Amino acid sequence: MAGAMIELLTTAEMAEADRLAIAAGTPGIALMESAGIAVADAAAALSGKRVVVVAGPGNNGGDGFVAARHLSERGYAVRVSFVGERERLKGDAAAAAARWSGPVDAARPEQLAGCDIVVDALFGAGLDRPVEGLARTMIEAMNASGAPVVAVDLPSGINGTSGAVMGVAVKAARTVTFFRRKTGHLLLPGRLHCGDLTVADIGIPDSVLASIKPQTFANGPALWGARFPVPKAEAHKYARGHAVVVSGGASSTGAARLAARGALRAGAGLTTIASPREALAVNAAASLAVMVRPVDGAAELTAFLADKRHNAVVLGPGGGVGEGMRAQVLAALGSGAGVVLDADALTSFADEPATLFVAIGGHGRGVVLTPHEGEYSRLFKSISGNLEVKSKLEKARLATRLSHAVLLFKGADTVVAAPDGRASIADNAPPYLATAGAGDVLSGMIAGLMAQGMPAFEAASAAVWLHGEAAREFGPGLISEDLPDELPRVYRRLLAGLLDSGSR
Repeated sequence: MAGAMIELLTTAEMAEADRLAIAAGTPGIALMESAGIAVADAAAALSGKRVVVVAGPGNNGGDGFVAARHLSERGYAVRVSFVGERERLKGDAAAAAARWSGPVDAARPEQLAGCDIVVDALFGAGLDRPVEGLARTMIEAMNASGAPVVAVDLPSGINGTSGAVMGVAVKAARTVTFFRRKTGHLLLPGRLHCGDLTVADIGIPDSVLASIKPQTFANGPALWGARFPVPKAEAHKYARGHAVVVSGGASSTGAARLAARGALRAGAGLTTIASPREALAVNAAASLAVMVRPVDGAAELTAFLADKRHNAVVLGPGGGVGEGMRAQVLAALGSGAGVVLDADALTSFADEPATLFVAIGGHGRGVVLTPHEGEYSRLFKSISGNLEVKSKLEKARLATRLSHAVLLFKGADTVVAAPDGRASIADNAPPYLATAGAGDVLSGMIAGLMAQGMPAFEAASAAVWLHGEAAREFGPGLISEDLPDELPRVYRRLLAGLLDSGSR
């Protein structure tokens, strides 16, 4: 289950991979030939024999001409519908077009009528401007054709780095990309346009990654499995850490209890709810393996966390917004515990984020912030208000640099970013994970992993993946209370995979 880390490339990094491969002796036309064959293979796996290749004047169009030639050689009836001026084809793309002896038509939407398969070779991953004119018309025609679309590299209209739709974008049934997935394949809405995604080996050696040094990865066990806390036969509960969840008042204890159960199921040896005295009875009545202790306000939290066995703490779920929460957060950041800040803990600093960021910068252990879009926009106004920053990945990276914390930017494409530049993107969250309290469970899971010694970036990334897998395990009808109880099944698969792969 672990395997090798799966790098994700930006558009610029992929261009550099191409350049390095060519500089090392692989001709560009050879890379294009391999790419076109991979696209032809994907098209040939679909039903029907009538194919229209919608090609543009760049290298993506060159891939399309190669695919057209190979499909024709296999007995398909193929036409190329060309968008742009043929003379604009240069270099390898021009050479690929010269090898195609079949029909090339100036693109018109009606050319797609009656075809069985469309190959989208219009734009590649480097598109960074809104789609207009004939290109837009052809994208709309591809979507309206009723035929399955095989996209070359990335569905036309999707920005390969940000995943943004540049005005309009192809909805592909299949996408064939090359060497490595691009960040835009995982980020929304790009991922929703890709259909089934295949990564083809076109002859770029893995050795180019040593020069590119990508720092974005697909979130999965390959990324963090080596740091995952596998219980040892000689271990005891105190060796597995003690997570603390700070509860709100009597009327808002549910979120803290969800987080505490998440921490315990994630493997923390002990978990305690630090409860205001007014909520002691409620928290104690609803907890069995989770302990409950009276802790009121920042001063008592400071004293409680002075016990170094309390090595990870969650604040925010149901905790209330205001001065009291701010004081508790600063108390936690003054301790030696790892800290996870969610929900109300983030919103409480919306008007004074610098106070929070300075405190995080002086903290000796890992800190994880877990905002959703709304909480992010309140806490990071200077970034969210910048219209030039459009990518969720870029937003996460800018926020982690500003805050000095690991930033977990929640959503169906959750991004985890670390101050050292690393980032992970998740793609395993099912839609039914969008339910009240799911984020509280996630914050507890992060703390449970940190309590066992997992570093903050790895703990946050692992918790996101585990959270998604638990939701997939349960399926439709999921509510947040179900998530912790699905973790044992996920853990059995994960630990078996880690041990089989030899990564542990």
